Amino acid sequence: MLHLPASRRPLRLGTVPEEAAAKHPGTPLTLDHDMDIAPEAGRELTTARLADLIDDMAARLWAAGVRGGEHIALYKSHNFDIYVLACAASRIGAVPVLLSPALDGDTVVALLNRLERPHLITDAGKLADELSGVDTERTTSSVIVPADGVPGTLSLASLAGSPRRAPVLLDGNHPALMTHTSGTTGVPKLVVHTALSLRGRYRPQEHLVRLIRGTETYAVHVSFVHSRMYMALAVMLEHGMPVVVIEHGEPEKVAPLFARTRPGIIETHPNSYVEWEELVDHPLRPLANVKYFSGTFDAIHPPTIHKLLSGSRRRNALFFQFYGQSECGPLVARWYTRKNAGKANGRCLGYPLPGMTHVRVVPRGGKRPSKSSPGFIEVLSDGRAVNYYAEEARYQEELNGRWWRTGDVGYRDRLGRVHVLDRAVDVIPNVDSTLEVEDAVLGRLDELIELVLVPGPDNEPLPVVCTKGNVPLDPVRWRGAVADFPALADPVQLPLSELPRTATMKVQRIELARRLRERLEHAG
Repeated sequence: MLHLPASRRPLRLGTVPEEAAAKHPGTPLTLDHDMDIAPEAGRELTTARLADLIDDMAARLWAAGVRGGEHIALYKSHNFDIYVLACAASRIGAVPVLLSPALDGDTVVALLNRLERPHLITDAGKLADELSGVDTERTTSSVIVPADGVPGTLSLASLAGSPRRAPVLLDGNHPALMTHTSGTTGVPKLVVHTALSLRGRYRPQEHLVRLIRGTETYAVHVSFVHSRMYMALAVMLEHGMPVVVIEHGEPEKVAPLFARTRPGIIETHPNSYVEWEELVDHPLRPLANVKYFSGTFDAIHPPTIHKLLSGSRRRNALFFQFYGQSECGPLVARWYTRKNAGKANGRCLGYPLPGMTHVRVVPRGGKRPSKSSPGFIEVLSDGRAVNYYAEEARYQEELNGRWWRTGDVGYRDRLGRVHVLDRAVDVIPNVDSTLEVEDAVLGRLDELIELVLVPGPDNEPLPVVCTKGNVPLDPVRWRGAVADFPALADPVQLPLSELPRTATMKVQRIELARRLRERLEHAG
């Protein structure tokens, strides 16, 4: 089993922009929104300006009393300044803990208590809403907000002009960043990354970017509290690629932005790619210059991939699909072309990354893993997080010796390709793969923008459908499309906005099934 030696060079988020600026100071960084902490910075920055802003905010955080090794939770309105503040905290040796703005107040308080009085960066909106009534003096060491005028807080604005400081460089094995799991079954787990584990997940992405000839503008619409944003910018800034950061992913807002910036690489969540299908026929041709599409968070349905590739006017445009986890980073990859995307098997996610990740499939119930009897998928990766904060026992439960159990089930075919059929907790009796059914039906009904199969009240496979424009589903077309899946119950139609989602916009299937059971019980 070939494995490249793990890098011993830590990836320190607090110095990444500074190091990139030393080589590519004038590389453009474009935002589609103003930053709460620095509205005067505008929306057209450079790598050098970004590095200076992070250095400035690091000085202000130090002046606010934040010190090396301390936890600093970030729970504020979704904005690129979350990235800036996380890097600033890292620069002074603190450990940024990224909390999704979508978390409710009770969950945030539970996480703050787990962290044992961290510093908290938030804003007036969160304090007045989700955190209203919370005793922040008991749950935090300090509360820091962007602007003046919030009683009981310290504002970053009031600390402008604080003396700059040299970066604090902690040991590569020291915690460097915390993110959290989706929390579909309770309070999320806090995932602990070190500077060395971050380097491990940086490596495969950096190898891929090396294959790109010339300079391409990279446009990204990804959660600012997900580790993917930090790895993506580390790679792109290092290689001098212009970056476009998108907060507002609505197609009508993205179209003029892409028409102006002409990205050659784009990356976003699967649900946003579904919404961006309408950009293909947009008169501004916003996807015309895209050479590489990248998907990292979840498998994307092949019909969506095929549609998006048709919007590019570049020769040999590619769609890279990565399979990974928050705990491990990218693990398996494949690519699609215009020729193969339409007929591709969406459950086949490709091969492990050579020399960097390894995958094995462990039998369930003693049966050899196959499509009809999928096994547990386990992985080896230098990018694996090192612990769940204050929950080491839960972390150890996922380990099988050196191997990490992903929670997915699948198999490897005779060519060694990895097929992911379902999450283990989402398996429905008498259905080989809920995801495969979804891929098939979505490919047959153009009017669908989402299809999710969940267990119904009697554990039957219950389809939840969302249509374009919320038009009523045609029952005749539906029956024709699912004729070879007779076990499916009658579909439930919902608006796309009513699907519960994680911070990375994955559908929370367990929560969706629970809501539907309640709805059906009340209806009965």
